Parts: sequence; C-alpha cells; structure tokens
Amino acid sequence: MPDEEAPEIMPGQPCPMCLQKTLTLMEAEREVPYFGKVYLFSMGCSNPECNYHKADVECTEQHEPSKYTFEITKEEDMKVRIVKSSEAVIKVPHITTITPGPASNGYVTNIEGILNRIKKQIEVTRDNAEGNEDRKKAKNLLKKLMNIMWGRQPQKIIIEDPSGNSAIISDKAQKTKL
Repeated sequence: MPDEEAPEIMPGQPCPMCLQKTLTLMEAEREVPYFGKVYLFSMGCSNPECNYHKADVECTEQHEPSKYTFEITKEEDMKVRIVKSSEAVIKVPHITTITPGPASNGYVTNIEGILNRIKKQIEVTRDNAEGNEDRKKAKNLLKKLMNIMWGRQPQKIIIEDPSGNSAIISDKAQKTKL
C-alpha cells in the first residue's frame, strides 16, 4: 500500500517482564480493504534472556462480536486475507482450535499464514512425541494439512471474535453474529 505511513517505533522502553530498557514498541495504522482502518501494535524485548513479544490488532471503527466461516476449496484460497485480534478463537474442525490466552497475539495474515502456524505446531508435536502412535497422528495431520493447502481437500476455517476486531476478507466468507 503505497500511501501508508511508516510505523512509529520507540526503542529503549522498559520491558514488563525483565525490567531492562530493551523493549521496542511499534504502532502502525493500516487500511485493510473491505474491512477498514486498523491499528497494529507490537512490543518485543531484545534481551536474549527474555525475548518477550506481544502484538495485537485494533479496529478504528466499532464492530460487533462476530463469527466468520470460510470453506477452503482451492489453492487460491490460501491468499484470502485474515485479520485476527488477540481475543479471537480460530477453529479448523478436526485439526485444531486456537484459543486466546495471556500470550495470544493479533495479526494480519492470510489463510496460508494461519495454516503454516498450525503446521509448525504439529511439527513440534511430532518431533517431541514419545510414542509412535502420537508421531503417526501428527504425520497424518500434516498430510491432511498439506492436502488442504494444495486445494485437494476442502476444509472450513472459523474465526469467532467477541471484540469484533477480526475478519476473513472474502466474498465466500459467511459472517454471523457471535
């Protein structure tokens, strides 16, 4: 987006976790087509013993609590834009549910970005599995995920957000009240 302003960056802030002045705050305003203006916030500590990180997305306009459902049916669906606040729950039925917690972050990504985050978590589970059965389950989930990403297997993705600061930006997405 060519007319976007550079993010405001404030280095050398006190970190809430390690209390060192190694925290960098970042704030940026972005226009998300078909959704509106959002503020992106992040903070990250450069202290290698801490590495604290937190990010979120906030709409400039008030949105009502909402649920978005999207059916992934082809590889091109990987490019569909997603705005996810730190309060949103992401459900990928029969694969996983990502619930918000104190360490939950907000971000702007696409469906591929969400599925890659899930893929990394399943890979960690596979690599740390103690039994062959757990390792096999993880391998099967990874195969299923790759088939979804390649458009060979349909899959729903659902985002529920009580703050209304999340969305799936597509004509195919179904929006309902939460």
